[in-house]
Amino acid sequence: MIKWNVGLKIGAGFALSLAILVVVGSVSHRSTVNLVETSDWVEHTHEVLGTITELLSDLKDAETGERGFVITGDESFLEPYHAALKTTDLNLKALRELTQDNPKQQRNIDRLEPLVAAKYKVVFDIIAARRDQTNGFEAAHQLLIKEQGKETMDAIRGLIREMQEEEYALLEVRTSEATVTSDNAKRTIVWGIVMAMVVLTIVGTAITRNIAKPLRAVTETAKRISQGDLTSIIVADSRQDEVGQLMRAFAAMTDNLRQLTGEMTEGVNVLGAAASEISASTSQLASSASQSAAAVSETTTTVEEVRQTTEVASQRAQAVADTAQHSEQISQDGRHSTEEASRGMNLIRLQMEAIAATMTTLSERSQAVGQIMVTVEDLATQSNLLAVNAAIEAAKAGEHGKGFGVVAQEVKLLAEQSRQATTQVRTILGDVQKATATAVMAIEQGGKAVEAGSNQVKVADGSIKTLADSMTQAVQAAKQIAASNQQQLVGVSQVAAAMENIKLATSQNVVSSKQLEAAAHNLSELGQRLRTLVARYKLNPSGQE
Repeated sequence: MIKWNVGLKIGAGFALSLAILVVVGSVSHRSTVNLVETSDWVEHTHEVLGTITELLSDLKDAETGERGFVITGDESFLEPYHAALKTTDLNLKALRELTQDNPKQQRNIDRLEPLVAAKYKVVFDIIAARRDQTNGFEAAHQLLIKEQGKETMDAIRGLIREMQEEEYALLEVRTSEATVTSDNAKRTIVWGIVMAMVVLTIVGTAITRNIAKPLRAVTETAKRISQGDLTSIIVADSRQDEVGQLMRAFAAMTDNLRQLTGEMTEGVNVLGAAASEISASTSQLASSASQSAAAVSETTTTVEEVRQTTEVASQRAQAVADTAQHSEQISQDGRHSTEEASRGMNLIRLQMEAIAATMTTLSERSQAVGQIMVTVEDLATQSNLLAVNAAIEAAKAGEHGKGFGVVAQEVKLLAEQSRQATTQVRTILGDVQKATATAVMAIEQGGKAVEAGSNQVKVADGSIKTLADSMTQAVQAAKQIAASNQQQLVGVSQVAAAMENIKLATSQNVVSSKQLEAAAHNLSELGQRLRTLVARYKLNPSGQE
């Protein structure tokens, strides 16, 4: 046997409604699919009818162009004929594809194609006859009188009319099917919705009556319990669904709450007495902790002052050590500078001596050049005399000595230029010798000055070395003082930190004592409030506490 709990009841009601909706949806979907298919076939029929109409229009256009051309002889009247000639084959092909599902229409197309071809053959012959330049109009007119083209066109119209009637009959059948399908879908949807609403109403009403009444009783009991009335009794029936389980659980909860409230009453009385004793003890503890905190605070202040004094002394000792260290570095730098200066002086002295030797050599070579210039000047004088003698001999030779005379003249000019150049070089050499003598004297004086400076640098180097040794000793002493002060500062800082920790711990004890005192006071008040709250509850159905 199935146990109809609340969930199963609600699920069964919704399942039945869902089943109805599924049936309605399935039928509606099938009807909609049929309606869409019928609508597609209706559209297909309209497309066939349109193609048939276009084919007949093409033939009419061809006939119109033919007659206009026969009457006027103007080729422009044949434009409808040429356009129809292009689209007729396309429309026939499209019509055959559209009616593949209809054997009767396929047979009609088989009959239509040769008639269309015959019609175009007649039109073509008439147009060709009209183009004859001699008797074109009469020939074309005779062909029109024979009525062959009219008979063919009448046959085509009759066949097209049959095809249209066939499509209109199909259109009527398919439209009727679409209407029936649409009506069936509407009826299915309307009756399905009505049935679903009826079922949902019945199921909702049954579930509401089955669940709402017992829940209302439980709600009323819970409201009385919230107001302090524990005397209400819930009668749990034998139903096995969730509502029955809820009622039984609520009845058990009410019994447990009555029992728990009775036990709380006894506990509250014990709690009130204990809270009073704790409050008295915490008051004494808070007083003692406050006195200890005051003493520790004074000690911490004293230690902090000692630590600050020691820190100032340590900072000053460190500053002295830093200054001494800096002075030692400066003396070391001065010592290195004097050593570099001494080496520079020696290097300058050596360079001055080398320059002096070079200038002496230059003076000697200038004198040698002077002697060479004397020789060159003598050679120029002799060349000049030789040119004069050559000119005299050339004059004696007459016409034959003219070329030799020109050479003699050039030699004379060259000798004169050599004498002038020699004079300029002698002047320059004189200036060089004077400058060389002056430079030699200056170099000698510079060498003496460098020698004196080198001696002074040596004396300064000795003094700076002595100063550096003294500064090194002073630095070592300052470092020892700074290290001693730093150790003392570390020790005092540790003492201050320890006192601060003691002060913090004492403050925390004071705070904890005050919190404990407040907690004890709150606990005492809580016991009184609990006693008051418990007194509000009625623990037995008779109404007696």
